[in-house]
Amino acid sequence: MNELHRTAPRHRAERTRPKGRPAGLISGVLALLLAASMGASAPVAHADELDDKRAALEAEAARVQQSLEFVDSRIAKAAGDLVIYQGQLPGAQQALLEAQGRVASAVKEVEALTARVDLAQQNKAKITQQLEADKQKIADTKKLIGQIATQAYKSGGVPSNLTLFFGANNGGSLTDTMDLADQAMRSQNAAMDKLSQQSATNVNSQARLEAVEAEIRDLKAKADAALEREKAARDDAAAKKAQVDQLIADTTRLDAELQAAKPGIQSQMAAVAANQNSVANEIAERDRRLREAWEAEQRRLAEAAAAAAAAQAAAQGQAPPAQAPYAPVTGSPSAFGLRHPFDGNIPITSGFGWRATPPGTIDFYGTGGYLHTGIDFGAACGTPVYAAAAGEVFSSGWNSADGGGWRVKLSHGVVQGNSLTTIVYHNSSIVVSNGQQVSAGQLIAYSGSTGNSTGCHAHFETWLNGAAVDPMRLL
Repeated sequence: MNELHRTAPRHRAERTRPKGRPAGLISGVLALLLAASMGASAPVAHADELDDKRAALEAEAARVQQSLEFVDSRIAKAAGDLVIYQGQLPGAQQALLEAQGRVASAVKEVEALTARVDLAQQNKAKITQQLEADKQKIADTKKLIGQIATQAYKSGGVPSNLTLFFGANNGGSLTDTMDLADQAMRSQNAAMDKLSQQSATNVNSQARLEAVEAEIRDLKAKADAALEREKAARDDAAAKKAQVDQLIADTTRLDAELQAAKPGIQSQMAAVAANQNSVANEIAERDRRLREAWEAEQRRLAEAAAAAAAAQAAAQGQAPPAQAPYAPVTGSPSAFGLRHPFDGNIPITSGFGWRATPPGTIDFYGTGGYLHTGIDFGAACGTPVYAAAAGEVFSSGWNSADGGGWRVKLSHGVVQGNSLTTIVYHNSSIVVSNGQQVSAGQLIAYSGSTGNSTGCHAHFETWLNGAAVDPMRLL
């Protein structure tokens, strides 16, 4: 988180006030509950959407820290962390659900592959059993054919003893013998055909066996890979659950811490508010006196001019000219010729204006927001700070009461009926002293991070006619 976005100490909540009192009680916001804005996250966001969400969370955390920073930097950080944790929790819970879904899918895949491996193993066992049976049949058929061939060879081509096939021969006629021989040959041919068929079946079964074994190897490899995916999914789910558990624990802890700190913070904020309201009143009273003195001088000059005109008319024997009632004329604040308090292009990290309290938060002052009464420049520590216009240093030095650290307050007097005061907070050092007259552009301080500040920057305020206004209207 960019520390330069954590703003300076002077935040005031606008309230109904007596006419003539300056705007400005400081207000702070402690983000304890963001339930109103914390719904379940969308399924899977694109990277740029996630970046946008992350940036929005960090901006909200910085805004919350900004509102409490001037009171207690530790509590400010806790409040900012709570915003981050609460914002991350829905996404983490959704990621956990998705991870658990991947575990379930991986388990189903493993179970399906295991079932297929078991089925293939059973098929392999059947084919192996069939192969053994076929081998035995082939061996028996070969043995039978060998016996027929042996007998045929011994008897000159026709076996003399046909009992091998038909039982005992009781000495029938030659015709009967030839018929029996013919039957024997047909039996031999049938045995040869059967042998050929059994061999073909054996070859086919062997091919089927090889295919099944290849399938088993492939399925086992897939099952092993699926088991690895299941393990990875379980590890991922466990890590995401641990993240969710940690977010819940951190959120609960910070919520309890902030709730316990609330009375003390309220007391601190009330003290700071009273101090800064006193400063606002001081500026308003000082400017009132300056404007009254300016108006008195303008009235004296007008009366002197009228008296001179009357004397001249009397000397010439003429009636004195009519004198219009004195009415002060107020000009444009641009007449001060305000310049930038820094050389170079120093970015503005936080602007002037009203900051609304987000839904679901606790605002200690109950105003629904606070007024950031200046602008923050992202100046690095040690950057020279210059007087925005000629004037008098009426207050400078260290003040821990308002959390502004080393600050310089310049009164630029009254120009065309307008009074102007500028203030720079959080300086690392100052180079002017009370009562000193400075010219526009004169070095008055070096920027820093003193007081209740969490990063190098300069908080610059402009007070016109006793009220805080946006410096960018005048620069």
